[in-house]
Amino acid sequence: MLTILFDGIAYGMLLFVLACGLAVTLGLMNFVNLAHGAFAMAGGYLTVVLMNSYGVSFFLCLPFAFLFSALIGVVLERTLYRHLYDRSHLDQVLFSVGLIFMAISAVDFFMGARQQIVTLPDILRGRIEIFGVPVGVYRLFIIFMCALIMVGLQYALAYTRFGSRLRAAVDDGRVARGLGINVSIVFAVTFAVGSGLAGLGGALGADILGLDPTFPLRFMIYFLIVVTVGGTSSITGPFVASLILGIADVAGKYYFPALGSFVIYAVTIGLLLWRPYGLVSKEGAR
Repeated sequence: MLTILFDGIAYGMLLFVLACGLAVTLGLMNFVNLAHGAFAMAGGYLTVVLMNSYGVSFFLCLPFAFLFSALIGVVLERTLYRHLYDRSHLDQVLFSVGLIFMAISAVDFFMGARQQIVTLPDILRGRIEIFGVPVGVYRLFIIFMCALIMVGLQYALAYTRFGSRLRAAVDDGRVARGLGINVSIVFAVTFAVGSGLAGLGGALGADILGLDPTFPLRFMIYFLIVVTVGGTSSITGPFVASLILGIADVAGKYYFPALGSFVIYAVTIGLLLWRPYGLVSKEGAR
């Protein structure tokens, strides 16, 4: 029971890292980027290539995955995404869905359709006992990394000058420009950080979630569930939602394997009926 709870927390933490970039772009920038999973896939594939073809350490691959996905994100933001900030959500959805299929086709062409294998270093393999509960070392590492990211994000958004400028740019772009804030650069940096976090999540999750060209489509619904259930007004909401949904999904697949993903969808519906605007939202419960 405690082992399942621990695995569920690790899975939920991983979902949070993968989805928090979408929470930032959707919640703070009001941009619906369904292609968020493509950036996660980019980070995962870069890790596979660096490890399997060049022998780069897994730990060194993680910052590379972040930077690589962030670079792709900022290039696409400067060339494509920025032109859709003022367009309707339908236009943004259609555009980002098109990007997903382009990314899938490109990866399938260059890397093939097969599942990619990430060989974890020996130090991250196996299990250890904590208070008599056997826990996976790699899942413990994921929890530690995700906790650091959560704290860093919360601090950056609440207590730094950049976080203040971002909130001002989102609240009223015209006033923010009048105060001398370069809204365009603020959005570009925010988009790059969100894409980089997705890439980092893709690198961390390649061993647990599996990695193939369909990754962006397979997990798109999970990203949307996390953001929808958690709400878009803060990072705390998606974090709490990730933990609840991760535990529910792991426990459901363990105790009721015949139901598959039904449990996580049932929990999602129940949470949305209870708090339709998100777990952490100003509107509160129904």
